[in-house]
Amino acid sequence: MTVQDIKQVTVIGSGTMGNGIAQVFALTGYSVNLIDIKQEFLDKAVAVISKSIDRFIKKEIVTEEQKKEAMARIKTSTDLKVAKDSQLVIEAVTEDLGIKLEIFGKLEGICLPETIFASNTSSLPITKLASATKRPEQFIGMHFMNPVPMMKLVELIRGIATSDETTELIKELAQAVGKTPVEVNDYPGFVANRILLPMINEAAFALMEGVATVEAIDEVMKLGMAHPMGPLTLADFIGLDVCQAILEVMHEGLGDPKYRPCPLLKKMVQAGYLGRKSGRGFYTYQ
Repeated sequence: MTVQDIKQVTVIGSGTMGNGIAQVFALTGYSVNLIDIKQEFLDKAVAVISKSIDRFIKKEIVTEEQKKEAMARIKTSTDLKVAKDSQLVIEAVTEDLGIKLEIFGKLEGICLPETIFASNTSSLPITKLASATKRPEQFIGMHFMNPVPMMKLVELIRGIATSDETTELIKELAQAVGKTPVEVNDYPGFVANRILLPMINEAAFALMEGVATVEAIDEVMKLGMAHPMGPLTLADFIGLDVCQAILEVMHEGLGDPKYRPCPLLKKMVQAGYLGRKSGRGFYTYQ
């Protein structure tokens, strides 16, 4: 298969990452199937995509006509079987190994033998996910960054069996949709989260130990390190539950106590203070 052969892409999971991935592919001319377990999730995703493209129209990056064409390319469904004719399937569901393995196991019996499987996992092992299929050489990690329509980076993660052909094809495809692919190896947290999450975790420890306030910690990192947002603001944006889950994957996978989630972070997740999506995290949101 060449990059020109990829015409239809299926994205599984219509949350923040899934709808962003769907938008990027639809705007660059690909037919997209967007799949989720409930139609209400899909309707919300389509509304989010529409609003997101409107922001691009305001900035004169795309036209109304391009928006209309892109929206028409996105088809939604609650049935995995619509993935059967896609050349690429990208999984972007919750960071739960069991759920992801189940989805890929089902896809193996639905998709064409030449279809490439990709996971947008932020920390789980690609080699393990590929084991749910009979095509580990056609399995790769495509870790997009949030917000997907704005962020250029895609971490490309090779499993132990991922072929050179699959890697080169997906690298070319990522470039075709306006992203910059960076190849990394299959270790817990890959590169982005292995470096980012310990920083967020350390910021939570600094807060818990009374070193400084939430605002002060964020201000120091913004002004002192030229970060666009502070680590605690970023944690709220990512979701504190997601941060905890990634840290736990790294703690278990690497066996190093430096990755253990901060007790304050765990307590906040237990309380339902998950960040922006719940209205409260390190900050309170309206």
